[in-house]
Amino acid sequence: MNSRPLQSITPAVKVILIINIGIFLLANMLGERIDLAQLLGMHLPGAEQYAVYQYVTHMFTHTDLMHVFFNMFAVFMFGRVLEHVWGQKRFLVYYFATGLGAALLHSLVSWYELHQLQEMYSAFQETPDVGLFAEFAREIYGKQLPVNMTEALNEWATRPETSAGYIAEARGLYESTIFQHLNITTIGASGAVFGLLLAFGMLFPNTELMLMFIPVPIKAKYFVIGYGAIELFLGLQHQAGDNVAHFAHLGGMLFGFFIVRYWRKHGKYFY
Repeated sequence: MNSRPLQSITPAVKVILIINIGIFLLANMLGERIDLAQLLGMHLPGAEQYAVYQYVTHMFTHTDLMHVFFNMFAVFMFGRVLEHVWGQKRFLVYYFATGLGAALLHSLVSWYELHQLQEMYSAFQETPDVGLFAEFAREIYGKQLPVNMTEALNEWATRPETSAGYIAEARGLYESTIFQHLNITTIGASGAVFGLLLAFGMLFPNTELMLMFIPVPIKAKYFVIGYGAIELFLGLQHQAGDNVAHFAHLGGMLFGFFIVRYWRKHGKYFY
């Protein structure tokens, strides 16, 4: 067993750690003077801050200590093993491919959700009905609406004379929600990290892992399958206040699966 784990850091993993930690420190030093999260984070096409380079730079950008710690801990734990197995070039190809694949799936899902919101607003514009707005509100807040929202919907439905004011407020909520969804910022290496977890689970399926939140050893293959299932479940829930890019995580795993499968069949022709 290696008594000096820091000396076993492979070259590519070391560079990834340095860049991520460096940008995290810089972002917190600059604070509000220069918002690196807005500058380097990924935005949807059409957003005010959108730039093509963000598909790469968002993978190295963190502003929260726990976010960067857990992502970089995973890169350190699993990335160095995979780099030892694959070599530096193949490891970097895999890391960037899964990170970009995660960004692609996340962008597609986000664009679809934005399109759905715009379609709902268009339908409401044609027929400003309380039922249509109630459906929209449940998309935002979940099935359990806030008490004040429920009371407002009941008054709107039972007192037609109040509808003009509620229609104006509803339009404002539609527009602000669409604007926020379009301009949301996505940062973090999680998509590539989930790609690393997937690859480790495929290459070392029976390796037992000891996790902080699971008090017993669990085989890597079961951990990966379980984690992927949880991410899919949470991604489909649309929970109010959930700001985790679940489909980015799934995208990293999905692209990682196909890359590993391809390399197993054609590995001798690659590098």
